[in-house]
Amino acid sequence: MRTFSSLVALSVLAAAPVWAPAQDTPTVPQTARQALMEMFFSKTPGTFGKHLPAATLGALEKSGTLATLQQYSALAAQFQTKGKTFETLETGSVMIAADDPQSGKKFEMTVVNDSLQGDEDDIEVSFQTYKDKQLQRSPFLPRMTFAMKMESGVWKLNEILVTIRLPLADPDFLKSITEGMKSQTAATAGRPQGQTSTTTFGADESVLTAIRTILSAEVTYAVTYPSVGYTCTLSDLDGFGGGTPNEHQAMLIASGLASGKKYGYVFTLSGCTGTPATGFHLVAAPGGNSFGRRAFCSDQSGAIRSSADGNPATCLTGGIPAH
Repeated sequence: MRTFSSLVALSVLAAAPVWAPAQDTPTVPQTARQALMEMFFSKTPGTFGKHLPAATLGALEKSGTLATLQQYSALAAQFQTKGKTFETLETGSVMIAADDPQSGKKFEMTVVNDSLQGDEDDIEVSFQTYKDKQLQRSPFLPRMTFAMKMESGVWKLNEILVTIRLPLADPDFLKSITEGMKSQTAATAGRPQGQTSTTTFGADESVLTAIRTILSAEVTYAVTYPSVGYTCTLSDLDGFGGGTPNEHQAMLIASGLASGKKYGYVFTLSGCTGTPATGFHLVAAPGGNSFGRRAFCSDQSGAIRSSADGNPATCLTGGIPAH
């Protein structure tokens, strides 16, 4: 009888659910894309420095600039004002979207390629601007690649690459070139006899190339020195001198261009408001005899405009796309 009771008891115990301590939900590792967005757009203090390589942090600490960098104000806070919306997306092609309903302008940063290989991830992005839901086309098509590398279990921003693509076979781009040549021919035909022009299509292209160089340098500068943002001092972008690049001599453009005078034009930066500065204006005004010479202008969007009267103010308020 005792044996039968023991067997029953064992059967009941075997059928009963086995208790085990609750398991914590496993933490999902942060992706390189999430780390990049946290670095630049998190409102939590210290996240910017968290995703810098140890060697970079050590150099900043040694120079005494680390404390200033740790006070970095999140870029997102600069956009989420005056009715503007700002959104970061952890998945999908669009990574960052900023919308200004008042002006009808929208900005998107999209992921072109995300190449993950072991503990390295190269994230290539492109930029698009819209006006009243219409894509604003421009031959200036910058792309940036953020080279992320795993270090001590944390994704770090190891390198930034900036490239500029000119779609030479694009129909709109080709049309803009031919129209520019026609306008130059028309201007020459209407010039009084004996009046010479210092402007040629080739000269305009040199000015446009200089503008694109400054625009590219501004993007690199703002990413490299996020506590400053964009700069309105051309000498800050200067490439002259030795030593380590810094916010007052970033070594991004040639000294001749940094002087502000090149190809018979005067280049000027303005409109860098806020800390960090989230925007700027760039103008190239013809110097000396401006007969038949266009003024050019641009801003943080990368779109280049021009005005036939040679007045940069006209270009900023109502310039037409320049190519």
